[in-house]
Amino acid sequence: MNSNGKRLFVARHGETVFNAAGRLQGTHAHTPLTSAGFRQAETMGAGLGAYLDGFDGVLDLVASDTGRALQTLALVTERIGRDWHDARTDERLNEIDVGSWGGLYYRDLLAQGPVIHGAHRLFQRLPDGAESYGDVARRLRSWIDDQQFAHDMILISHGMTSRVLRGLLCDLPDLDGFGAPVAKGLPQGSMVMICDGVEEMVVLGAGEGEKG
Repeated sequence: MNSNGKRLFVARHGETVFNAAGRLQGTHAHTPLTSAGFRQAETMGAGLGAYLDGFDGVLDLVASDTGRALQTLALVTERIGRDWHDARTDERLNEIDVGSWGGLYYRDLLAQGPVIHGAHRLFQRLPDGAESYGDVARRLRSWIDDQQFAHDMILISHGMTSRVLRGLLCDLPDLDGFGAPVAKGLPQGSMVMICDGVEEMVVLGAGEGEKG
């Protein structure tokens, strides 16, 4: 995707109390970061600061409207000396809606049968009323279409959503069986830079894989 030569710094939020407990967050709006989540966000901020190396141009600050994304953005912006109050939110960047599974423990869900595709670490089935990956891609395409990409951007989203977003921004083909372009999963605490469809690692985290 053409981003007008602007750099898009994309990351998911840091570890939350739901992540640590192995619970599905989905559309839960306010699940606070753990101490590990704080460290992940601060590490991303430090890594981004080193990557920017004194860059003092405009950086648009964007996040989903959930507390965990905004909390992560606050810590990242603090480390690079930017004003969190300049951030804007968009619910189209929120996590995949898992419907009636929201709040369930993964262990209880897995006891009911296979749920996660082993190789791709994606939901291979979801309950009635949940979003599909195609649904997530459609709302993210709507968000992309509304962007002018006039400046570099920091964007904090969620585990599943950020993978679809990266897939769209990098012009990946739809992943077979999932109906959407889904990029490879990254450990929690990772941040990438995408410019005109090319992805580059900024910070490689050491946390768990996608759990909202």
